[in-house]
Formats: sequence, C-alpha cells, structure tokens
Amino acid sequence: MTMISRIPRQITGFAADRSVTAAALQSAADSTPAAQKYHTDGLFAYMSVLFVGKHIRNSWDKSYTHNIESTNSDLRHYIPGLARKSRCFFRTLETMKAVLAVFIDAYNIFGEAKLKHQIPVKHKSPNPSKHLHKLREPPFSMLDFL
Repeated sequence: MTMISRIPRQITGFAADRSVTAAALQSAADSTPAAQKYHTDGLFAYMSVLFVGKHIRNSWDKSYTHNIESTNSDLRHYIPGLARKSRCFFRTLETMKAVLAVFIDAYNIFGEAKLKHQIPVKHKSPNPSKHLHKLREPPFSMLDFL
C-alpha cells in the first residue's frame, strides 16, 4: 500500500505485507503525515482503517485515485520484483521494504525537482493542480535520481 501527496507528487508512506489486512493498512495510515482528505478505492479493508482526516471511498469514481494508480504503475515498472512474481521476486519481506525505501527516496526527490522545473502552459481550468500533465517536462528522468 502506498500513500501519496498530489502536490508535490511524492510517496508519503508505504506498507509492505504478505496480505492486505486492516492492521497493515492502519500502520501505513499511522506512519504518514496527517491529511485533510484520504481517497481510497473500493477495497473493504479500508472500512476498518481510522484516518485522521475525511475518508472518501471511491469504488466507482477513479478521478481521485488515478494518481496513486499511476504511482503504483511506476513502482511496478522500475522495481521488477513488484511486476512479475514468476520471474523476479523478493526472498524476504525485509528486502522488499529496503528496496521500496531506496526507490521512494529517489522518487520523492525526482518529484520535487520535476515540480521546480516545470513551466506552466496556459489553459482554462478551474483547478490547475488537476492538470499537471499539461506542464512542460523537465530535461531529466527518474533514472537520474536512482
């Protein structure tokens, strides 16, 4: 489980467990900075988690969870052990947590650098923070920070 901040796009917390349980999700929620809103998908285990702010469970609307799905896709892309269990796998949970910690540190530094170097493009949107993809890309990639 990963928890992200939308601006800057950073991973604020994560939990790695062999199964998706309310206890594992609660430890991830407790280890991150408090937020006003928490958006989750339709997983029933989230119903038992106590969030500091308002919990919005979206099982039908992905407009608030697409950022986390994109971040999870980045994790699966850059960390082979999260992509295919038949080919690449972690022998221990501690190894997976260590790999995630190193990657997340680089990912967060990349997110800050990317936000600093973006040049806004003029667009008519009531909420410009939802349209960060319309900003010019910086001349570096995630791999530069690993």
